[in-house]
Amino acid sequence: MMKAMQLTAPELTAFRQAALPDPSPGKGEVVLRLRAATLNYLDVAIATGQFPAPGFPLVPVADGAGEIAALGEGVGGWSVGERVLPHFMPNWQGGAITPHNVAAMRGLTLPGSLAEYVAVPASSLAALPAHLDFVQGAALPIAATTAWNAVRSARLKPGSVAVLLGTGGVSIFALQFAKACGATAILASSSEAKLDRARQAGADLLINYRATPAWDEEVLKLTGGRGADLVLETVGAATFARSLHAAAMGGTVFTVGFVAGTVAQVDLLPIIVKALRVVGNNTGSVADLAEAVRAIAAHRIVPVIDRVFDIGDTAAAYAELSAGGRHFGKLAIVH
Repeated sequence: MMKAMQLTAPELTAFRQAALPDPSPGKGEVVLRLRAATLNYLDVAIATGQFPAPGFPLVPVADGAGEIAALGEGVGGWSVGERVLPHFMPNWQGGAITPHNVAAMRGLTLPGSLAEYVAVPASSLAALPAHLDFVQGAALPIAATTAWNAVRSARLKPGSVAVLLGTGGVSIFALQFAKACGATAILASSSEAKLDRARQAGADLLINYRATPAWDEEVLKLTGGRGADLVLETVGAATFARSLHAAAMGGTVFTVGFVAGTVAQVDLLPIIVKALRVVGNNTGSVADLAEAVRAIAAHRIVPVIDRVFDIGDTAAAYAELSAGGRHFGKLAIVH
């Protein structure tokens, strides 16, 4: 029997430790010995009922990293002991999003990363970059893939401008990718301490949106009236109109967050007049994760981990993320 953490109800305190049967690899599967996990807002949404789960109890947390413990029938190209990352939507191998691609999700309809072992399709794996440890690697599947798709969608290059809202995992990965592309990165936060950390992480220009609530006007001022080629919209309804205003003509507003609500009143005029691309995103495919991993390996990007919790402190980790605005980068849980 293996040790695992279960979420027993859509409540932030409904965690219990459990002993579950060890998984065996089916055809085309591998069994992973999981070593670390990191939290995404999706995990909190499941644990608060904002994102409905098909049933409880479940083994939570979509993202994790570990090593291959066993190979199932027909698995080639992988070896026992290799350090790997399982994609959280294993059906989505590549190409466009479809209902089939997103029907299965680790930590929701499939066992997640808060267990000692898990069986996953070998086709859903990406190799963990050699310069990263398990905790850093566990930050990649959702956050790095999302940020990579944002940067790629906006076609950032030297001379481009990216605006990044907040200092969560996706925003910090997007900052790192934007700098790797040679773009100018503007980061907005309400905390001077976080802005200082963002500067150290490579941000070129900083906006304290508590001191400057009209941060979109500040973006226009900083860019000589041009605006940003990419606005990474991680907040939701409260900031969406300002994101449209801050975008340059032909720019991309890449929409991934809903911590401030999902219902926004939208003025279509800036979208039409500036020919903006408003791009919704549900992470990406295994192929997208593999691309992000290659970029991280090539540029030796190191994910920013704010705090590491023991699996016995899972409820505290969830509380920290759900509190909002306190962390910089990712929150991790280790076994």
